[in-house]
Amino acid sequence: MERFPLKAHIPKMATTYQSVYKKGSNTGNGHGGPSGDDDMVNIKTGPQRAADTPTTPTSHGTFQLYEHGTRYSDASATCEADDIPGIGQYEDFHTIDWQRDIARDRMRHRYIVKKRQDSIWDLIKGAHDAWSGWVCVLLVGVCTGVVAGVIDIGASWMTDLKFGICPQAFWFNREQCCWSNDEITFDRENCSEWLTWPQVFGESRDSTGAYIISYLFYIAWALTFAALSASLVRMFAPYACGSGIPEIKTILSGFIIRGYLGKWTLIIKSVGLILSVSSGLSLGKEGPMVHIASCLGNILSYLFPKYGRNEAKKREILSAAAAAGVSVAFGAPIGGVLFSLEEVSYYFPLKTLWRSFFCALIAAFILRSINPFGNEHLVLFYVEYNKPWKFFELIPFVGLGIIGGCIATIFIKANIYWCRYRKYSKLGQYPVMEVLVVTLVTAIIAYPNPYTRMNTSQLIYLLFNQCGISNTDPICDYQRNYTDLNTIEKAVAGDKVYNAMWLLTLALVLKLVMTVFTFGIKVPCGLFIPSLALGAIPGRIVGIGVEQLANKYPKSWLFSGECSSGDDCITPGLYAMVGAAAVLGGVTRMTVSLVVIMFELTGGVRYIVPLMAAAMASKWVGDALGKQGIYDAHIALNGYPFLDSKDEFQHTSLAADVMQPKRNETLSVITQDSMTVDDVETLLKETEHNGYPVVVSKESQYLVGFVLRRDLNLAIANARRTLEGITGQSVVIFAGPTQPLPPGPPPLMLTRILDLAPITVTDQTPMETVVDMFRKLGLRQTLVTHNGRLLGVITKKDVLRHIKQMDNEDPNSVLFN
Repeated sequence: MERFPLKAHIPKMATTYQSVYKKGSNTGNGHGGPSGDDDMVNIKTGPQRAADTPTTPTSHGTFQLYEHGTRYSDASATCEADDIPGIGQYEDFHTIDWQRDIARDRMRHRYIVKKRQDSIWDLIKGAHDAWSGWVCVLLVGVCTGVVAGVIDIGASWMTDLKFGICPQAFWFNREQCCWSNDEITFDRENCSEWLTWPQVFGESRDSTGAYIISYLFYIAWALTFAALSASLVRMFAPYACGSGIPEIKTILSGFIIRGYLGKWTLIIKSVGLILSVSSGLSLGKEGPMVHIASCLGNILSYLFPKYGRNEAKKREILSAAAAAGVSVAFGAPIGGVLFSLEEVSYYFPLKTLWRSFFCALIAAFILRSINPFGNEHLVLFYVEYNKPWKFFELIPFVGLGIIGGCIATIFIKANIYWCRYRKYSKLGQYPVMEVLVVTLVTAIIAYPNPYTRMNTSQLIYLLFNQCGISNTDPICDYQRNYTDLNTIEKAVAGDKVYNAMWLLTLALVLKLVMTVFTFGIKVPCGLFIPSLALGAIPGRIVGIGVEQLANKYPKSWLFSGECSSGDDCITPGLYAMVGAAAVLGGVTRMTVSLVVIMFELTGGVRYIVPLMAAAMASKWVGDALGKQGIYDAHIALNGYPFLDSKDEFQHTSLAADVMQPKRNETLSVITQDSMTVDDVETLLKETEHNGYPVVVSKESQYLVGFVLRRDLNLAIANARRTLEGITGQSVVIFAGPTQPLPPGPPPLMLTRILDLAPITVTDQTPMETVVDMFRKLGLRQTLVTHNGRLLGVITKKDVLRHIKQMDNEDPNSVLFN
């Protein structure tokens, strides 16, 4: 993190230090997310109190101060913030100060712009600084595309490994194995090159023995993959479990979780994701792709100190990385940008929007060039419907939205109940055993039903697809003749279609129950694909029902005569697509990004209106039945300090009701020029506050500024190590001195680490305003004053606890260090 001191003002000495540009030495190893350079007002630098006067550094790093050309004191030891490693960094599980970080970046930027005229080298450095953000998101996009391609190819091969093997080349999945033969079409069931496990052992395909061998191999491979995934997560990277989106949202709101976006998490999440998807568990790889992309964003940001050493700036790169994650997960670059904007990012200036767009574009381009699905499209579900939707279909579409909202609410409530039980019971102590039990039960109940046995992505593709000549699945068993390839005539559904609908209904119940128990276990697991499947199944069933109604009563008023021609006017696959969007919208509460992802995912641009209708109906039903989406519910369950900018504060309390300490308690403060080093160290030992107000004196309590605990510790330790004469009796001077210094050891000047412009409110400020300030300015704390005298402090933790208290929830559930 580059350290550029804010101007420190020393009233009596009329001295202001000049900014000195120097690269800091501490890189930190946190995570990150976005913030902006030029989009927030710089409110950190205080008013200039006196004219600038020269400063001269001495050989050992202290400053000799001059007043009106006369040396003031060369004995006073001034602690220079630029020389102290670690100033401006944050501890684990702490909140960042957006305003301070942005102000420091502005100071650095102004310095670089000013120096550009000095030499060609400074001009090149200025240019590098200007385009480093674009280069960083370019690298993030390239790496995300490559990692996504590897994960897609690995998961596809290992999923097919549960069913059989390609003897010619074991690294081929079933499709590649069959295409490598001279057969003209790819028939999944009848492929001579691909050997199922019973065939490897000499059994025929259709015997009872073959079924039992296939069943056992399916369960054995599933358990092997799940055990490997859970063991890797437990041993090497505990943060690699789950989807990661609740944590990414919290990190982007300005919270520090060290190691959550580190290199080990990246490696184990990628490998574990391939294993857990291949095991056949009811999970997807889309949420974890956002986490993986954010890990890449965090790691690559350290190549550019402008981002790597400034937590607020780093969050710019993380927003772009989240967009790239969705872009490669769904092949939906624009949907990814909107997802980052709508769902995960806390602060999203226009510049971040452009960079996210660029990052998502590069990631999608790289994935397309790798071509993991072996077709010319970025996505697995690409479908082409050639029939426009009819106006009367809006009724079943809205109905699917309502069904989707209900399914989503049942899932969220059941999943949160189960996760809470896991968290507070002995079950949480046996994560690997839980994974194995869930995998075993899933494999045993999934294999007999062909719709749960197949990969969830293949099931969704089957449900989205139109029935054509080449489609041999029972769900397409219609009594029709294909005379013309371009038109599909109306036809009565055969017995196999109704049998398939019963199997699909059973699959819906099984998938819903298994996803409730699966989301939250200690393997990498996403929620998008299971949610799409939970919606596509009822959607397809409703679609077949409407299709058969239109076939039986084509001249009914309900169909407005639009189905009286000989062609089939209803597309059941479209209903599956709308149902899938409805459940996903109900689970995540996405609207705009969801619709864009869905039409990018399927190529169905002309069906935007049905998708919008279903997404809105689903969101309304979901909001009516439960106020939180799955990610917000998990944030609340885990107690992350997330102040949601979408919520409204509806209570009438004042700042004086929330501030700490209360009016009759004592407030820990530091005086500007009357405490010794020993006094300050005693205060640090006896209290655990993350920062201390600096006042003129304990009697007057007039506010001078605010100093952070971490900065104080670092500055005192650094002074003892590097400055001569500093003892426990040295007076610590933050601003001043306002009176002659007593004889004794030289004073320690800590003006540089003092924030002279802390955000303050009066004790009568409504909490609604205070909460808005915390949300929109990204504050860590604000000081409460009355007639200029300090009364107390309100921290983000106090605000979150107060909101919980007002909502009749447990205020101690908020997690802070």
